[in-house]
This record gives sequence, structure tokens and C-alpha cells, in this order.
Amino acid sequence: MNTRRLLLALALISTLTVGCSGGSATASLQPTPAGSSTASPVVARNCTIIAPYADLKGCDLSGAELAFANLTFADFTGANLSGANLGVADLQFATFTGANLSGANLAAADLRLATFYGANLTGADLRGAQLYGASLQDADLTNANLAGADLSAATMPDGSQHP
Repeated sequence: MNTRRLLLALALISTLTVGCSGGSATASLQPTPAGSSTASPVVARNCTIIAPYADLKGCDLSGAELAFANLTFADFTGANLSGANLGVADLQFATFTGANLSGANLAAADLRLATFYGANLTGADLRGAQLYGASLQDADLTNANLAGADLSAATMPDGSQHP
């Protein structure tokens, strides 16, 4: 493939690449049961490719600049997003289970139907965020700014349903 075609292909892919600590997250190899002849594969994630449906489980994206990014259906389970800028990002259906979003900027982000089960949102800026139908169950919202946020049909940290 020539350079021009490669550049055109990259432009069409339209993914946002960010630098993050380490560049990948790797799950450890699981031991096999006694007598088994196969091993569980090592799962490596590229934490620098930021795109819809991205698998960013366990990635260190602390302080990352992700404003306006399209991360619909992305999986941030156990990720560190402390101090990250996700303002005005499209995060519909994203999963943040057990993620650290302390001090993160999520102002005006589209978080409809996102899952924040057990997430740390301490001091996060969620002003004007769209959280319709989001699950915030067991999330820590201590000192989070929710001014103007749409919490319609959201499940709150105590498990109750917001009207």
C-alpha cells in the first residue's frame, strides 16, 4: 500500500490517539487446572487507541485529554481516569465499573445509559452532563458537581431510581 492510500485509510478510521502511561494494560496469565494441556491467553490492551467500542479495561488514562472524543460503548472497567478531561465527550453506553474518575472533567458529556457501578467520581465535574438512564449504583459522588445534569431515570448510588 502506498503512502497516500495509507494516509487516506488513517483519515477514514478517525480514531483519536492519546499517550497514556505504559501504553497498554496486560492481564496476567492464568494457571491451568491440573492435567490441562492448554493455557489461558494473555490479554493485552492498547491504551492508546481511543475509539467507539474501545476495550480500555485497567488502562491508566489519568490526566488524558479526551474532550469531544467519541467513546460510545467503550469499556473503562477498572481504568484510572483521575483528572482526565472528558468534557463534551460522547460516552453513551460506556462502562466505568470500578473506574477511578476522581477530579475528572465530564462537563456536558453524553453519558446516557452509561454504567458507573462502584466508580470513584469524587470531585468530578458533571455539570450539564446527560446521565439519562445511567447506573450510578455504589458510585462515590462525594463533592461531585452535578449542577444542571440530567439524571432522569438514573439509578442512584443507593440503588433508588431518579424520577
